[in-house]
Amino acid sequence: MFERIVEKISYIKLILGIMLSVLFLDQVSKYLAKYFLQPVHSVPVLGDFFRLTYVENPGIAFGLRIENKLIFTLLSILAIIIIFYYLFAMKDHKVLRIAFAFILGGALGNLIDRFLYGRVVDFLDFQFFDIRIPQFKILFFDFSGYSMDRWPVFNVADIAVTVGMIIILINALFDKQHNTAPSNDTVENS
Repeated sequence: MFERIVEKISYIKLILGIMLSVLFLDQVSKYLAKYFLQPVHSVPVLGDFFRLTYVENPGIAFGLRIENKLIFTLLSILAIIIIFYYLFAMKDHKVLRIAFAFILGGALGNLIDRFLYGRVVDFLDFQFFDIRIPQFKILFFDFSGYSMDRWPVFNVADIAVTVGMIIILINALFDKQHNTAPSNDTVENS
């Protein structure tokens, strides 16, 4: 019994460690980006492939804008509360709890920016293969087309959220223990 308590405490430390590490790395990196990059705007690291570029993003992911910032902030807070609930409610699923710790650390990092500055500081800028989707119409929908030469600028919090989502997707595909439907024997014996 004592070993289980120690294991639970160690696991809680791991979850909090992931979440607080993401939050710390995110906030420190954004502070450094503000201090060093804001005056010069962009610094090539690996030529044009990877640059450190200072951007203040008033919108959501990839620079998409939402008109009502109060509703967006309230929805962000609600999402964090839900993630926090699942982080501690899913006691038997350690992998998903780790994923939620990454997501929560990233979400808190970006929410802190929104509260402090009204926008999120982004600074990691990568060249991406050109994406070109031509204009087309399907049924009643007109798509005006899309092109992208560079990946949208992002930050450590965005990386953490992405890592958490990838863990969730991989888990959904490969976790047989938690993803199998109950058999007829299990249902009948209940």
